[in-house]
Amino acid sequence: MLRRAFLVFLVGVVVCSYSGGDSARAAETSPGDPVIKKVAALAVPPRKGAAFKNLDPAYKRASYFARLHSFIVGGTWLVPERRVSALPAAVPDLQALRDNHHEATVTWIGHSTLLVQLDGVNFLTDPTWAGRSGPFSGLVGVRRYTPAPMRMEDLPPIDFVLISHDHYDHLDEPTVKRLAQLYNPRFVVPLGIKAWLADRGITNAVELDWGQSIAFKGLTIVCTPAQHGSGRTLVDQGRRLWSSWAVLGSQRFYFAGDTGYYKHFKEIGDELGPFDLAALPIGSYTPRETAHPVHISPEEALQASTDLRAARFIGIHWGTFMLAREPYDEPPARITAEVARRKLDPEVVWIPKPGETLPW
Repeated sequence: MLRRAFLVFLVGVVVCSYSGGDSARAAETSPGDPVIKKVAALAVPPRKGAAFKNLDPAYKRASYFARLHSFIVGGTWLVPERRVSALPAAVPDLQALRDNHHEATVTWIGHSTLLVQLDGVNFLTDPTWAGRSGPFSGLVGVRRYTPAPMRMEDLPPIDFVLISHDHYDHLDEPTVKRLAQLYNPRFVVPLGIKAWLADRGITNAVELDWGQSIAFKGLTIVCTPAQHGSGRTLVDQGRRLWSSWAVLGSQRFYFAGDTGYYKHFKEIGDELGPFDLAALPIGSYTPRETAHPVHISPEEALQASTDLRAARFIGIHWGTFMLAREPYDEPPARITAEVARRKLDPEVVWIPKPGETLPW
């Protein structure tokens, strides 16, 4: 049964979600589109042909065969259920979230999905409510073992959505379609993803290059570098940009998306920091021989927070999907140990429960 599911998954990776020209054609604009400005002296992503590349000249991703082998033999999706368990969740105060029009709060929905409230504006990062992350709208792929703590219908009105890149666990097609139906938020995405959204009927979107920004309801949203990759099939690798994001208002918020460790963190901190809150991934860092170019370890996440000059840290991208080889509960333990080793203030290093809301 597992072999058959995996074969279906491979076929899906090759053929699904591919629109032959969506990332190659120029994004269409309309008179209502926001003004895009260059606001930061950040590097633009290099390209090789139609594909985006990373800034680090020494960057070298493990071969596709090595990554596929690691996924087959080591991923938690293929091991007994005793290796994973749903995380204990908080009961979100939905009315308080809907009534909040002033306070800065952050609520962890799971994986890389955060509900952030800042200056009366509500936004989501890499939203996914998927029960399974993968092709064919999650028909195959990796199972979610910690459910979302609230329904999309229970969210406060969502003003905009940040997408870091097009991988299935960060850009979930059923989720973004449902959010568009419920709230018609502005989707703010890296280059290439606007056309992908338009192919699925989502037209309220703006796409940015690294260092570009838009103004939105009193906030400034800046597209910032990351070290990662993109592609939903074998034939569209690198065609859409990957990014992190800075949201600047009365307080400053940083969202890393998916990334390996590089000097871009310090450059972002120097240009746009200090940040009041940095959301950084702390899971999916094993095996290191294949993960280290594109996924930071818990220890690197804390170093990245220092580079960004962030006053507070929130750990994301763990405890939700059966994606990595490390034990599901290892990332927070490593964060705790590194906080103690560095003699950091544990009160500003947050590993919240799903559904927990924290003021920042």
